[in-house]
Amino acid sequence: MERRRKARTSKISKFLELPEEVISDKPKITIVGFEEVLIENYKAILEYEDFYIKINTYLGAININGFNLRLKEMTGDDIMVLGKIDSMDFEPVTDE
Repeated sequence: MERRRKARTSKISKFLELPEEVISDKPKITIVGFEEVLIENYKAILEYEDFYIKINTYLGAININGFNLRLKEMTGDDIMVLGKIDSMDFEPVTDE
C-alpha cells in the first residue's frame, strides 16, 4: 500500500511539475548563514531552550544547538529558528 502511494505521489508531482517535498511529508531544511534555519513539514517542537531546540518531523527529530536560539516564525507546516547556530544533527525514526 505504501509503495503504491509513493508511486502515485511521484507521478502527480512530475505531472504538475511540483517539487516532491511540496506534496510529501518529507522535511525540507534551509540554512542561511550560521544564524537562520527554516524547517518545512515539521510535526512538533519537542524541546525548546535558548541553547537547544528539538523539532520532530515525519522522518525523525532535528536537533539544533547554539546560543540565543529563538523561534521567529511558525505556521502549521513551517518553523524558523534564529540565533547563533553551532551544530545540527538528526535522529531518524527507527522501525522496531
